[in-house]
Amino acid sequence: MTLPAPEELRTALEQLLPGVSLSVDGSALIVQDKDLLTVCRCLKSSDRFGMEYVANLTAVDYPTEQLIVMVYHLYSMAKKHGPITLKVKLPRANPVVGSLTPLWRGAEFQEREVYDLFGVKFDGHPDLRRILLWDEFQGHPMRKDYVVEDQNVLERSSASASGGSEGIASPRHEGQP
Repeated sequence: MTLPAPEELRTALEQLLPGVSLSVDGSALIVQDKDLLTVCRCLKSSDRFGMEYVANLTAVDYPTEQLIVMVYHLYSMAKKHGPITLKVKLPRANPVVGSLTPLWRGAEFQEREVYDLFGVKFDGHPDLRRILLWDEFQGHPMRKDYVVEDQNVLERSSASASGGSEGIASPRHEGQP
């Protein structure tokens, strides 16, 4: 069985989930943040869809619209179909959405990455902390308004500890002194 077209999928989910309102954007379903877990639980547990695998989740920053959009790609390995693409629009000032980790354990590190790089908070995440950057890092470098600064506190700390800058390794390219 193949997946229905996005409009048919929207209609089917709205019939299965009274009170949930979805819209279609190209090949993606737009889900309200309050409905994400309900929709995902249905897509995973329903015999019709059986989406047991979240392949990836990420965010896209739209500063002019003051939005961060979460993007999820779901697959069914057993039924050999997918992806179903879900998008959730969040306010850029305070982006918070429910964690999918309770449904798909594979979402755990991906949510931590989005938290680290975009600043999206995931309610119900079992271990929401930075995964790529150090705890003292300021900001979220994948946001489009992020300004690169000298935040290399690790090099500054080691230089201070050694009493100067002699111990700091600088990047060298092959053939350069």
